[in-house]
Amino acid sequence: MKIVVLEADSVGSDVSWDKLSELGEVKLYDSTPNELIAERIKDADIVAANKCLMNEDSLKDAGSVKLICEAATGYNNVDIEYCRKRNIKVTNVRGYSTDVVAQHTFALLLNLVEKCDYYTTYVKSGAYSAGTSFSHVAKPFHELAGMTIGIVGMGAIGRKVSEIAAAFEMNVIYYSASGNKYDVPYEAVDFDTLLAESDVISIHTPLTQTTQALFGKNAFEKMKKTAILLNLARGPIVVEKDLADALESGEIAAAGLDVYEKEPLPKDSALLRITDRDRLMLTPHVAWGSVEARKRVVEDVYLSIQAFIAGKPRNVVE
Repeated sequence: MKIVVLEADSVGSDVSWDKLSELGEVKLYDSTPNELIAERIKDADIVAANKCLMNEDSLKDAGSVKLICEAATGYNNVDIEYCRKRNIKVTNVRGYSTDVVAQHTFALLLNLVEKCDYYTTYVKSGAYSAGTSFSHVAKPFHELAGMTIGIVGMGAIGRKVSEIAAAFEMNVIYYSASGNKYDVPYEAVDFDTLLAESDVISIHTPLTQTTQALFGKNAFEKMKKTAILLNLARGPIVVEKDLADALESGEIAAAGLDVYEKEPLPKDSALLRITDRDRLMLTPHVAWGSVEARKRVVEDVYLSIQAFIAGKPRNVVE
């Protein structure tokens, strides 16, 4: 089998793909621009990709491709219908980042609630050392206990976030954009109720026609002025200009984002107008990326290729 990895650096340069060589001849590319995909996979039997477009344009001359391994959970870069017509199996990686995305959710939330950036800057600036008081509480902050957190999406990550929130003694409610009901000890509410009642809203739902631009001007107007919005799902679920406007006008209190409408974040993004880090925290789509999670991605791709070769495909996208 000839295995082509188009975006080896998507898991970081500190994680090795060497194990794949046990399964066939491996060609690694650190990254691949879309115009070079077709050339690089034309003789491949198996392709591992992340963001590279896997569609008719890139696959039509790659007659040997039998398997595409998505080195992630999301697979919106793959034309599933075209692959089905070609009898190309598509697999993805599941559950590899649940713990760390939930962890990052609370890293953002706690930094925003506790005003950690302000207080760290205060100490490092020398202002604390120059003062006379043992403490300094100029920036008010609040306890999570007693707050209501509204979870958008109750999949594995949403459930993990809910469990952590409950441990903080937060009241958990959730909204299912798909309409699915879940066997969880939390109240399901409609979207308007979630907006009106939540002190914190945390988004953990797939990007679909229903969820695209779900959080825009109309939604922000219905949220509490003290509310915090967190998005660790997909960028286009939030209308970034409307969010920037809502933060500037005081429509909502703060936000923490790890995903964006366009990635990398454009230099002219409306979000970059917000310079107050007590109101907006931005991280570069890194919530999934602990060392442990990145190693699990490569291991899972290995297992999917191994299973496919053995005639027992796993994690196949239907």
